[in-house]
Amino acid sequence: MSLFRSTKSAFIMTFIVISGFPAFRAGAAQKTGPAALRNDIDRLCGQVEAKVIAWRRDIHEHPELGNREFRTARLVAEHLRSLGLEVRTEIAHTGVVGLLRGRKPGPVVALRADMDALPVKELTGLPFASKVRTTYNGREVDVMHACGHDAHTAVLMGVAEVLAGLQKRLSGSVKFIFQPSEDSRPEGEEGGAALMIKEGVLEEPHPEAVFGLHVFPFDHGAIAYRAGGIMAASNSFTVTVVGRQTHGAYPWGGIDPITISAQIILGLQTIVSRQIDLTTAPAVITVGVIQAGVQTNIIPQEVVFSGTIRTLDPEMRKDVLDRVRRTAELIARSAGAEARVEISDGLPVVVNDPALVRRLVPVLERVAGKDKAVETPPVTTSEDFAYYAEKVPGFFFFLGTNPVNPDPSKIFPNHSPYFTVDEGALLTGVRALAHLAVEVLMGGAGGRRD
Repeated sequence: MSLFRSTKSAFIMTFIVISGFPAFRAGAAQKTGPAALRNDIDRLCGQVEAKVIAWRRDIHEHPELGNREFRTARLVAEHLRSLGLEVRTEIAHTGVVGLLRGRKPGPVVALRADMDALPVKELTGLPFASKVRTTYNGREVDVMHACGHDAHTAVLMGVAEVLAGLQKRLSGSVKFIFQPSEDSRPEGEEGGAALMIKEGVLEEPHPEAVFGLHVFPFDHGAIAYRAGGIMAASNSFTVTVVGRQTHGAYPWGGIDPITISAQIILGLQTIVSRQIDLTTAPAVITVGVIQAGVQTNIIPQEVVFSGTIRTLDPEMRKDVLDRVRRTAELIARSAGAEARVEISDGLPVVVNDPALVRRLVPVLERVAGKDKAVETPPVTTSEDFAYYAEKVPGFFFFLGTNPVNPDPSKIFPNHSPYFTVDEGALLTGVRALAHLAVEVLMGGAGGRRD
């Protein structure tokens, strides 16, 4: 016994002496510090990967249109409750929000995924392909996750499980936002991010940063980001040109709204090519629908045409919308006709907070690799994540989901009936969102934009 006590005392003294050395202290700190936490995030992400793939397949096989994501919302809510999160449901119809509170008070970060599918007939041939049909705007339609929102939802469910496993080591809170109706909703219904915000998703508590991702057909597991405008504002417009109906054999007896509409449509293209500074940001004006006339020998009373406007700078957006209205009205007036112009409010530009991007690009480089975390030019598609980023510093990025060695003939864009994702890339999405959230919790990010 005396020998044991002596040996034990010697061990304790040795431990005390050694623990005083800086190298020992650094080693001990590393086991509980940021590096250890990052390692544990990656370990937990790897453990949840199979679940993420299973969730994605389940959601893909059972797609639901905007404001009708009832089954998907139940799946999400049940999972969040099983993790011990505070859960709110039926926000903006079918939205779900889970709140994970860390061990100590601290920053609040929001992570968002969209849940809705599209009225598209799936042609992928996958074993879990959708066979769903439903009624949409009074019509029977097929339903498919043709934009990858099934992947977004599954990825964020995985992130929730990873961060819940680290709850006792986190200071601050993470708000998981599962949003309905990003792409579309039934006519006459509100929905999407705007309604989520209206119903308080960014309050109690208010996040100081918000993150989101979108799968896209480019390099497997790569991440594409951009500071400033990354996705375009979208406005739809309708122009009604009212002339004076007459016989097609003597056009001088009336005012031809068809030729006037042709002049207006060409004039709209000069806004982009001749009137705005494209070195600042790109813009697109497209006319996609023209309706006029019922018979070949009648010049009709009116023509209605409509299209879309895409811009990537908020000030340019205002300028382009003004020019569209002015161009249509003045050309019509010069020919003795009238142009009635209606422009929808549309979606704003998705603007990534430059300071947030600069600070967190190293996180994405660590997750994807420096050669696979790349700055991207802006894209002219739109996203209602823009509404969150108007209120809170935001960071939205793209996740490449092509196969590792893709066959170009089998790569299809979002919204194609053949669109799918390589599930092996989803782990990168889980890791990226988890690491971004923890990085903000460890150091704060920004704040409110009121």
